[in-house]
Amino acid sequence: MKKLIIFDLDGTLLDTIADLAAATNHALQCCGWPVHPTEAYRYFVGNGIDKLFERALPENERSTENIRKMRSLFLPYYTIHNADLSRPYPGIPELLSSLQQQGALLAVASNKYQEATQKLIGQFFPSICFTAVFGQREGVPTKPDPSVVFEIMNRAGATPEETIYIGDSSVDMQTGHNAGVTTVGVSWGFRPRTELEAYEPHFIADTTGELSDWLHHTHRM
Repeated sequence: MKKLIIFDLDGTLLDTIADLAAATNHALQCCGWPVHPTEAYRYFVGNGIDKLFERALPENERSTENIRKMRSLFLPYYTIHNADLSRPYPGIPELLSSLQQQGALLAVASNKYQEATQKLIGQFFPSICFTAVFGQREGVPTKPDPSVVFEIMNRAGATPEETIYIGDSSVDMQTGHNAGVTTVGVSWGFRPRTELEAYEPHFIADTTGELSDWLHHTHRM
């Protein structure tokens, strides 16, 4: 049976929080606004960069104009520095290689903008042949809208029954449910396990070993 496994990126495959925090703080600092500790960014990310800037801005400064200003300062900095501190979570490269060897189709669906999504995947997982690597793109709604999942399924020729969506946040759990596919949470990412539990995914993995066991034994390729 064909198996399509779609992964979220930030907080699922890669720990990117320190670089996202540094770039956003850089933009805030340039404008004279207060910066935030890295930990705070765990709750700012997940819905695309405009929403990240809105959450990071002081409440009385959350205008479209200021979000645009933040974007213009963030993007050049993050493009250079987006892999300074970001790293795959322990066991992720091995898991992807193992799944690929067993014939699973692998894909990425992220709310990170497309250019950075492609760059990071290419840099950290050069030996993995992904069916699709999709970030936030013009004209495509961001997750939890399931459009990106449907697009990947269509490209892979996979049915909902053959598809598993894996992520670390409530946005991801909603995306999987909205797409009508098997939905799996990972608790090593940016959000607490309780946030995942509230959406009743099919499974929650606390380690890549648990995720690997579940994928290999519960859903035999």
